[in-house]
Amino acid sequence: MVLSRFWLAIFISSIAFVIIGLFTGNSYSIDFVLNGKKDDPILISEKYLKEIPKFIQDSIQKSDEKTFTINRDTINPDTTYVYKSQTVKIFSGKQKSDGLLPTCKFSLFEIILPLIAYLAFFCGLMELLIISGASEKLAKKLSPVFEKVFPSIPKNHESISYMTLNFAANFLGLDSAATPFGLKAMESLQTLNTEKDKASDAQIMFMCLHAAGLTLIPTSIIGYRAAENAANPADVMLPCIITSFIGTIAAFLLVGIRQKLNFKSFTLLGSIGIIVGAITGLMWYINGLDIIGKNYFTGNLSGLMLIAIIAFTLIFSFIHEKKFVEKETTIFDTFVDGAKNGMNTGVKIFPYVMGMLVAISFFRNSGLFEIISNGLSFAFSNIGVSKQITDSLPVAMLRPFSSGGSRGFMIDSMKTFGVDSLTGRLSCIFQCSAETTFYVIAVYFGSINIKNTRYTLAMMLLVDLICVITAILVASWFFVK
Repeated sequence: MVLSRFWLAIFISSIAFVIIGLFTGNSYSIDFVLNGKKDDPILISEKYLKEIPKFIQDSIQKSDEKTFTINRDTINPDTTYVYKSQTVKIFSGKQKSDGLLPTCKFSLFEIILPLIAYLAFFCGLMELLIISGASEKLAKKLSPVFEKVFPSIPKNHESISYMTLNFAANFLGLDSAATPFGLKAMESLQTLNTEKDKASDAQIMFMCLHAAGLTLIPTSIIGYRAAENAANPADVMLPCIITSFIGTIAAFLLVGIRQKLNFKSFTLLGSIGIIVGAITGLMWYINGLDIIGKNYFTGNLSGLMLIAIIAFTLIFSFIHEKKFVEKETTIFDTFVDGAKNGMNTGVKIFPYVMGMLVAISFFRNSGLFEIISNGLSFAFSNIGVSKQITDSLPVAMLRPFSSGGSRGFMIDSMKTFGVDSLTGRLSCIFQCSAETTFYVIAVYFGSINIKNTRYTLAMMLLVDLICVITAILVASWFFVK
């Protein structure tokens, strides 16, 4: 219900803002909201040739393309005059996001189809894990810990292994693998849910832990920084780990308090201690490497772990091939059956993803997001927050709505303010240590037709806020001299 109302609020307020802007003269055309493409110039006016300044008329007429661009400086947007069919169209600025119709197309061809491919492959592997008995063995090993965090899940339940694989994939920055494992976990948890249209406590805890995005190897962030010629592309790695770890602990405590978990369990405290120790040890090892060593280690660990998971699944299935024979199937046929289920899941979640992305597109293109972002930046600057921090806030604000949009702001901040500036580094930490909350809720709950998400959205946004505050403190500690 909360998500539905929030979706309606975004859509309706954005549409109202676009219409008001058109009739008050703040915008000349609304076609860009419907059909425009990201980074396209925006039409702001149309005049007859004689109505524009004489020097521009002369420049247009001398140009073979009948166009003229004024580039005043690197900060303000270019203004381009295009003469065609007796009028001059004036363009200025760039579109923030794809329009409604391109977003519909984008959501299918750039998100759902690749996601279906990932789902097909990894769901095929998960079916092998189930039939071979590997998932059952993994669940048995981890049940003592998971029964403290998820008391409603029966001992050795298959959902434990799926959640473990999802957390491990996120931990290693393997987004393509994390989503299929997570969807399978939600599907498995749904079998235990007595109210099928209402999120269970276990599903909410899983979603909030997932939202914190505990990451060990932020491979993509390091890659973007390397592409911008950072002095040390991996220098944000430790801040990303610390921020995402604190976010994960906060998510566990907040949801655990709401669900009245027993925090005094020796097994639970011991497990948290082991994780903290492992992360600390790995950070100590990585911190001792030189730049080339760090790049080599971080660039290969995630890939090797993914290959190890695939290899383990296939070898374990081969060793226990008799279990497939008992079910009158083969290893390959089992993989194909799992892949088919993954494809069906991808088709099912498409409407949820498309609906959320279109609302976000409207929100950005309407200009409402930019006004809110500028207002918050102004408010923070007036209470003493440094400009370097406020310049990075658009990434933090957009991250819950759009991974691609926040990534664009992150790259832009590195280009504009410097890849090794506090703004550039903080933008990277924001991007790494939070989740695309609205997209994730739409995908995960949409895959199992959950209508009432209860307090999931509020809790995930609170975790996002904690990650933002933590990122600012950690970045200031590491990078402010």
